[in-house]
Amino acid sequence: MSYLEATNELYKNAALTPDVGLCCTTNPIWQFPGLSVPKIMQEMNYGCGSTVSAQDLVNNPKVLYVGVGGGMELLQFSYFSRQTGGVTGVDVVDEMLEASKENFKIAEQENPWFKSEFVNLVKGDALRLPIEDESIDVAAQNCLFNIFKTEDLKKAVSEMYRVLKPHGRLVMSDPTCEQPMNETLRNDDRLRALCLSGSIPIKDYVKVLTDAGFGTIEIRARKSYRVLSPNHYPTDDLIFIESIEIAAIKDPMPKDGPCIFTGKTAIYYGNEEYFDDKNGHVLMQNQPLAVCDKTASALQKSNSEIHISDSTWHYNGGGCC
Repeated sequence: MSYLEATNELYKNAALTPDVGLCCTTNPIWQFPGLSVPKIMQEMNYGCGSTVSAQDLVNNPKVLYVGVGGGMELLQFSYFSRQTGGVTGVDVVDEMLEASKENFKIAEQENPWFKSEFVNLVKGDALRLPIEDESIDVAAQNCLFNIFKTEDLKKAVSEMYRVLKPHGRLVMSDPTCEQPMNETLRNDDRLRALCLSGSIPIKDYVKVLTDAGFGTIEIRARKSYRVLSPNHYPTDDLIFIESIEIAAIKDPMPKDGPCIFTGKTAIYYGNEEYFDDKNGHVLMQNQPLAVCDKTASALQKSNSEIHISDSTWHYNGGGCC
């Protein structure tokens, strides 16, 4: 059995018998005004964060969500795209698609505004999406891509890039790990399917996105997720795993490389009213400006009267680039 088959089997069982602790998130369940998330959807929330952000979801966007889980985030996306087929959910596991379909019937009873026809459930593979080129405004996945091994991860990201419209957004939440993992952990198909041993460093995760062509990367959150301890897992060292929430925007790639926002800000504190670096960045006196990492480095070198904050690993747009 391949690691992907092992993954499909695990989530088939999770669809038939909801497993509340399968992929526990520390995020709150977003309850927007007039939105009720059915209990069964919360129990089948097999994500490690959230991919639903109002800032991404304007003007009735066409949304793609890969790996449907119990349908919770599909319902949340529908809140912002109340149109027939406004949200497409793709999953390779028949049982998960069927469970989501049944959960939407409950959601209709709890939410007068919601209709199941807002969501189009499609059987498909993240590595070969059954979606037209450049037809999607916002694509999302939650705690799925970390399962993929390197070459499959590249394929999945490339497929998301293909289906997004220019300036469209790929919004994701996945476990990451900065420490090395031994081969026993890496090759354990069940631990990979459980969103543990496939975790990679953030810089490697970001590189897959930029190699696919995404010109802007926003790291929006970085949170504690799990530990792999020697008394429970085949490891000699305690391994700390975090989850990140990240957006990759299909902007043109800048000549000097991608804009990667990790939550840094620049503050000019000199005696002039403002500082203009002549590269499109104007810093008003003592006013913080969110800047990407490469701009932060350039500004720090250009003027000794600019304070650059450390990465906060929290970014919600509105910066320099």
